[in-house]
Amino acid sequence: MTLRFFKTLVVMMIASALQANAISIISGPYLQNVTDSEVTIVWRTDKDALSWVEIAPDDDLHFYSEAHPRYYATDMGRAVIGKLHKVKIKKLDKNTTYRYRVVSKEVTDEQPYYVIYGRHTSTDVYGRKPLKFTTADSNTDKVNFLVVNDMHGDTAKMTDLLSNFRKGTTDFVFFNGDMVNFMDNEQQLFDGFIDRSVKLFASETPFYMARGNHESRGRFARNYMNYFPTSTGKPYYTLRRGPIFFIVLDGGEDKPDTDIEYSGTTFGDEYRAEQAEWLNEIVATDEFKQAPFKVVVTHVPPVGDTWHGPLHAKSLLLPILNKAGIDLMLCAHLHRHKYNEPGTEGAQFPVLINSNTELLKIDADSKKLNVEIIKRDGTTSKKLSYDSRVK
Repeated sequence: MTLRFFKTLVVMMIASALQANAISIISGPYLQNVTDSEVTIVWRTDKDALSWVEIAPDDDLHFYSEAHPRYYATDMGRAVIGKLHKVKIKKLDKNTTYRYRVVSKEVTDEQPYYVIYGRHTSTDVYGRKPLKFTTADSNTDKVNFLVVNDMHGDTAKMTDLLSNFRKGTTDFVFFNGDMVNFMDNEQQLFDGFIDRSVKLFASETPFYMARGNHESRGRFARNYMNYFPTSTGKPYYTLRRGPIFFIVLDGGEDKPDTDIEYSGTTFGDEYRAEQAEWLNEIVATDEFKQAPFKVVVTHVPPVGDTWHGPLHAKSLLLPILNKAGIDLMLCAHLHRHKYNEPGTEGAQFPVLINSNTELLKIDADSKKLNVEIIKRDGTTSKKLSYDSRVK
């Protein structure tokens, strides 16, 4: 073996070792909390890193045509260093498409006055077209979205149901709770549905979450908001997409707080009362009142069940919603289809409880909201239609 060959071999071995230990993106990116002017982009790496997002106009120039603005993951004026990366970008133009790249730079050591960095990893903008996202437009008169729920980690069923997703025409997906059995660790979330969502659509089309009672269970449940950021910083929030004003509620747990299953850690009654106060403020706003359609999304229905959680939500929330002129409530939880006409079980608006084997395909303009209920095999089981009451 010559010295030159030996040196070459050593260099190759070192390069191979460095490559094997290089930082990698292991999940994402996926889009959250897309509004007229904001987006939050979330991803994971296998090593601690400082991270940012670069965005560019959706034009004919190559992404490398110039340096693009960097938006960092920050908290209290400092960069967030870790394996979960969450970058919120503000002051965007509404109804505008942007190209983007996420970048993570490994942090191998962090001292009070210096940081040692390793290698970079990023989404590809060289060998493939950059990822894109489009901001919302609350003034548009059309929207098209899908709803699934109660997958409990069954990614095969979720994939079958979301075969109705159409890039460019599906504006977003709602996951209406219980997408996993419980939250015991981070990996459950990604294995349970996030990674599959990214594979199907979520790097370029957002999903919105309504927390189910199963997402409130487990030692990792307190970390929920790190993965599904909202405008309120809570699992309950509002969202305006096209002609629809959405109110997303969190029904909490279904049993009394004192139930032995919760081991003294659940305060659902107090939590629902907190939401009732917030809800009173929301339905008094002009933005809510003037929307052509008002839709409530909540995992645990306040009808169709006589367990404590639904009954408590019924006593607190239904009186407010009945006066607010709700056009439709979308629920889940029961694992079976149930449809209540207005005036049934105390709700003065239609309540659609979706099964865990069907998809809701919903589109709306300023005058009409249409719902198609689609089975796992792709056949339609029911169609519903509602007229706007706003003149």
